[in-house]
Amino acid sequence: MLKQTPLYELHVESGGKMVDFSGWSMPIHYGSQVQEHHKVRQAIGMFDVSHMTVVDVEGEDAQRFLQTLLANDVGRLKSEGKALYSCMLTEKGGVIDDLIVYFMNKDWYRMVVNAATRDRDIEWINQQAQSYSVTITERPELAMIAVQGPKAEDYLAKIFAGETAKAIRDLKPFNAVICKDIFIARTGYTGEDGFEIILQANAVVQIWKKLLASDVPSIGLGARDTLRLEAGMNLYGADMDDSVTPLESGLGWTVAWEPETRDFIGRQALERQRANKPKAKLVGLLLEDKGILRDHQKVTIAGVGSGEITSGSYSPTLGKSIAFARIPSEAKIDCTVEIRGKILPVKIVKAPFVRNGKSCI
Repeated sequence: MLKQTPLYELHVESGGKMVDFSGWSMPIHYGSQVQEHHKVRQAIGMFDVSHMTVVDVEGEDAQRFLQTLLANDVGRLKSEGKALYSCMLTEKGGVIDDLIVYFMNKDWYRMVVNAATRDRDIEWINQQAQSYSVTITERPELAMIAVQGPKAEDYLAKIFAGETAKAIRDLKPFNAVICKDIFIARTGYTGEDGFEIILQANAVVQIWKKLLASDVPSIGLGARDTLRLEAGMNLYGADMDDSVTPLESGLGWTVAWEPETRDFIGRQALERQRANKPKAKLVGLLLEDKGILRDHQKVTIAGVGSGEITSGSYSPTLGKSIAFARIPSEAKIDCTVEIRGKILPVKIVKAPFVRNGKSCI
């Protein structure tokens, strides 16, 4: 039996094509995935992301615990509501999950982790927390929606009005605020301006209906995937997992090496890999010819070796096919990929492919 979010019935009423996503019945699209993609890039759209897991870490050791648990350093978070993107690693440096952590106050941090890794994440976090004075609380009573696009601020300000509207307009990127028990973060997974809103499950239907009545379109997880790929954002289970490290996944920037005394889980393994130089790297690929780059297609670099596409798709914004691929570190600019028996040239490019609706390549 698939789990359902509080918005399930509204998705069905809106014509959402429901699919199994990590054990949840979620909308992949409501008609045209490409049109939904363009709506977010050009104006606004909203996503049900209530399948994701909210975890609160509270207690006098909260900061010290998270400085050990995460590769990035929560000690950098000085102002209430400030957010940080990080990976949670195994002792060998493999990525257990990627997540966002919010500094709410000195004794309270909030994390949002992926649905597909929920069980393992919760078990790992609780296991590591045993020697710290912290309380780990999963928040299944909360729901989450993402409102994304260049017009997101204007639409949300109209929906909420009053003090909450002012807080929305004043909120800086990668920051969060709580207004009338509603958690509002200026974060997202699309490469556009936008907000992620966490609130009681019994209140989310009303907010969703208000947004629908204000002509904010529902967007499925299919467009969310092409939007995040264009934005150069990794997908857990595709672009990284526990078999690879952040250094092999284009996420070296999320590892805080300073202070040297912070001994986070996986640090020693990453230091060894950094000293010896990673043998593989995650890069962006652009296909100039006709064809679609797909997951697991073989990428060949003449005189160097081969790799594999980890995420590939047609880019509605660019009108070309793009991908992430893990390839040998020595690879430079050009390589080839086999598509339906044809060997086609692809260019190695730097992600993101698209940001704020405009091409970056």
